[in-house]
Amino acid sequence: MSAPSLLKPRRLGSIPSGESAVRVPAAATTLNGFRTWATSNEFPERGRFSFISGDLFIDMSPEETETHNKVKSEISYGIMKINKERDIGEFYSDGTLVTNEEAELSTEPDGTFVKWASFDAGRVRLLPRTDRPGEFVELIGTPDCVLEVVSRSSLTKDTLELRDAYHRAGIPEYWLVNALYDELDFQILRRRRDRYVAVSPRDGWLRSPVFGCRFHLERRRNRRNRWTYTLHSAPG
Repeated sequence: MSAPSLLKPRRLGSIPSGESAVRVPAAATTLNGFRTWATSNEFPERGRFSFISGDLFIDMSPEETETHNKVKSEISYGIMKINKERDIGEFYSDGTLVTNEEAELSTEPDGTFVKWASFDAGRVRLLPRTDRPGEFVELIGTPDCVLEVVSRSSLTKDTLELRDAYHRAGIPEYWLVNALYDELDFQILRRRRDRYVAVSPRDGWLRSPVFGCRFHLERRRNRRNRWTYTLHSAPG
C-alpha cells in the first residue's frame, strides 16, 4: 500500500500527475499561505490537499468508485436524511475547506457536520467571500463530526496524521471507514482527553452521541457484482 504524497516545505515545485502538474506556491508552506491558496482561483479543481502541522499532503489519485465514492455518498445521504428530519445542524460534503488554527490544520474532509449549537456558541464560523455576499469559502473552528473514507493513497494520512489533527482540533466524533478489504471497517471514534477511542459495537450497531442515533453500515453485491452500501440508523 502506498502512502500519500507528502510535500515538506523545502520541497516546493510542480507535483506531476500523469500529463498534468500542480504548481504549489511557496507561501503554501504556512497555514495562512495554504488557506489563501486554497480559497483562490489558482487552487486546483482536482486532487486532495491538506495542511497538517507544517506538512502539505497532496494526493492526485483518482477517486475509486467501489471502495471510496460509493461509501462516502451513502454515508452523506444517510446523515443528510437524518438532519432534514431533525434539523440539528448543517452537513457539508467533500470539497469544503475546514480549518482549525490551534491544530494547524486545513483540509477537506469527506464529510463535515456542525450543530446549530456550535454555530450559536461561536465554536464554528463561516468565512464569507469578499465579493459575493451570502457565499462562503471556508469553515473555521471545531465541527462536531468529520468523515474520512480511507483510500490506498490516504491510508497513513487518514489513520494517523488526520486522526491526531482532528483530536487536537477538539472534534468530538471522527467517522473512519475502510472498505478496501474483505471486511468492511466502520468506526465511530469518540474524543477523549488524550486520544480518540472507538465506540464499542452492540449487536453490530455503533452509537453516535452527536446525532443521538445508532448506526450500522453494510454492503452487498448488486446485479453487476459491484458493491452497494447502506447506512442504517435507529433511535438511541
